[in-house]
Amino acid sequence: MNADTRGTEDPRTSPGAGRATSPHPLNFGYGTNGLTDLRLDDALGLLADLGYDGVGLTLDHMHLDPLAPDLAARTARVGRRLAALGLGVTVETGARYVLDPRRKHGPSLLDPDPDDRARRVDLLIRAVRVAADLGAHAVHCFSGVTPAGTDEDTAWKRLAEALTPVLDAATRAGVPLAVEPEPGHLLSSLADFHHLRRALGDPEALGLTLDIGHCQCLEPLSPADCVRAAAPWLRHVQIEDMRRGVHEHLPFGDGEIDFPPVLEALAATGYQALTVVELPRHSHAGPHFAEQSLPFLHRAVRATPDSREGRIP
Repeated sequence: MNADTRGTEDPRTSPGAGRATSPHPLNFGYGTNGLTDLRLDDALGLLADLGYDGVGLTLDHMHLDPLAPDLAARTARVGRRLAALGLGVTVETGARYVLDPRRKHGPSLLDPDPDDRARRVDLLIRAVRVAADLGAHAVHCFSGVTPAGTDEDTAWKRLAEALTPVLDAATRAGVPLAVEPEPGHLLSSLADFHHLRRALGDPEALGLTLDIGHCQCLEPLSPADCVRAAAPWLRHVQIEDMRRGVHEHLPFGDGEIDFPPVLEALAATGYQALTVVELPRHSHAGPHFAEQSLPFLHRAVRATPDSREGRIP
C-alpha cells in the first residue's frame, strides 16, 4: 500500500485504522516468525507496503527481544513505527529458543522444575506488558508438551497454576491472553481449551487463539465449523494451509483447506482482531510468501457467497 493511502490515526484502536476502506470486514496480518531474516523495521515496512492490516509480533532475539535491557524503550520505538505505518499488532510468544538455546520452546509452563516454569511465566508477563504498551489486541501463548514421566492430572494442575499470575497481569493490563491449541501439546484441541477454561473458573481475560491449519490437522469439526464453535472466545486467529493429520504449516494452495467458507464464517462472527498468516518455516523466502499470501486471502474473501451477493462491502 502506498504511503498516501494511510492516515495518521493510532492503529491501536483497530487493525488498519487510518488505511483506505477495506474491501472486506477481516483484518489480515503476517507473523514476524516468518520473516526472521529481516530486521524488524524492514519487516514492518514490507508488510505495510504489501497492504497488510497488521502484524503478529513474535518476541524473539532477532526482533523485539523480551529479555534484553531497555525493553520499555525498545517497545516504545516499535510502537511509534507501527503507528507511523498504520499497522495493528498481536503479540505472539512462540519463539523457539528465546529462553533456552538448547531446548525448543523450553522451558514450558509444564516443566517439573518450578524455577523453569517461573521463567516461562515471567516471559508471558513481560509479553503482557509489551502488548499493553503497544495497544495489542491480545497476547498469544500455548501450554507446551507434557514432560516425560508427568501424568496428565499433574500437567493440567501445573498449567492452571502457572497461568494464574499471567491472567492476573492480563486483567490489570486489559489485554486478553489467547491460548492456542497446539498439536502434540497438553492443550491441543478446542475441547482442551474448554477444559482449561473451566478449571480456571472461566476468567474474562482468558481467550483463544484459533489456528485454522490446526483445525484441519486434528479437530473433528471442519475449519469453518471450528470458527463458529470458537466464536465467543476468539481473540486471535492464525491462518495457513495444512493437511489432515500432518502438522506442517503450508503456503496457501499447498494443503487441503477450502478457505472461502472459513473466511465467511470468520466474518460472520464479527471478529475484528487480526487474522495472521503463520509460516514460521518459510523465512528463507519470507518476502515472497508475504507477497503471495495477501492476494490469496483477498481472492478467497471475494469467493464467499456474501461477497458475491454484495453483502460484504
